[in-house]
Parts: sequence; structure tokens; C-alpha cells
Amino acid sequence: MRVQDELRNNFVDIINLGFNCCQVFQTSLDGWPARGYKILMYDFVRLFSMLLLFFVLLIPLSAEAGIYRYVDQQGRIHYTNVPTTSKFRLYREEGQPYRLETLITHFAQKFKLDRSLVKAVIKAESDFDPQVVSSKGAQGLMQLMPETAKEVGVNNPFDPSEAIYGGSFYLRKMLDSFDQNLDYALAAYNAGPGAVRKYGGIPPYAETQNYVRRVKRYFDYYSRSKDVF
Repeated sequence: MRVQDELRNNFVDIINLGFNCCQVFQTSLDGWPARGYKILMYDFVRLFSMLLLFFVLLIPLSAEAGIYRYVDQQGRIHYTNVPTTSKFRLYREEGQPYRLETLITHFAQKFKLDRSLVKAVIKAESDFDPQVVSSKGAQGLMQLMPETAKEVGVNNPFDPSEAIYGGSFYLRKMLDSFDQNLDYALAAYNAGPGAVRKYGGIPPYAETQNYVRRVKRYFDYYSRSKDVF
């Protein structure tokens, strides 16, 4: 049964309980002086009304079944289906498909990247498959090698949040290392910064050269597209 249905049933039960209590309370006061009777009934009705109002106001907060999340001061994202503090915000409602858009936008902003560029790298690296492993051992959405994952503080490269965090962090490091030259940064992401420095630019590797062209093509596409993940 959905949470909304359970709350609705509980609400009806509380209404019925309140009316029954009023009847019992009224019967128990038979024979009391009129003034005392009225005062006690007024206090009882006021208390019941306050409890009823509290429950009504609680329904909108509790009835929205789904996944909640919040981002802590270190930039880590936490998820739960039972929010325990007001820090959590609804991420997706019950029944909605998983969406990467929020994670991509968050980490693109954190590392001052164009989110279309992050999408382009994910597309070229894993085609948005969070469980993919390359023949060389690169893992996850942004295909982090184990040593690279360790360098950027990623413990589980198959977790989309950690993968996009680590890949975005590393991409920012490559851009900073090569004076914001996108071609060099992408080549370093693929072949390693040592290879780019060795050749003074994009290494003469067919894989890396094709990789740079492919990411830039995807970058152009996502910059013009309204696709949401």
C-alpha cells in the first residue's frame, strides 16, 4: 500500500477516535454544573483540534514517497528513502527512473566545468553504463583507472556519485595542468598527462586522437541538446 493511502486511512481513524472520545467525555460529565461542563468541553475540543491540525500539516511532508538526498560540506551526496533531518531534499519521486542529471550538474558546478563536457566524457568513456570495465581495467561511468581513482579519493568507481565526482575532479586537474587547453586535457584524461608532456601535445596514438575528436563531437551535441538523464 502506498504511503498516501496509509496516511489517509490513519487520518480517518483519528477523526473517528476523536468523535468517540467526545461522546465518552460528554457522558462522563453528565451532572456537572453547566459552566464547568462548558469549560472542560472547550479545552478538550481545542486540544483535539490542535492535534488534528498537526496531523493534517504532517501529511504533505510524509506522503511524498521517494528518494531524498543532501550534499554535505565535503561535497559528498547522501541518499535515503527515510529522511531524518531537514537537510534532505526530494531527489526523485517513487516510480521515477534514475536520473544522472542532478549528479552531473552538481559536480560540474563544483569543479567549474561545463556540464555538457562532463556528459560528453561519460558518453565516450562508458556510454552511461555505470558497471562497465575496460580491457585495461578502467571502471565505472568515467572509466577511472584504480590508481587514478585513489588519487582523486574515489573508493567505489561503480557508484555513479563517486564516479562523476572523481572523473570531474580529474578532468579539472588536467585542464589546470595544461592551461585550460581542452584538447590537451582530454588527451591527458585518455593517455595520461605524462604522454601529453612527452609529445608536447596530443600523443600520436590513434586511440587518443580519435578519443579527443569523439568527446568534442559529443560536447557540441550536448551543448545544443536538451537531453536529460
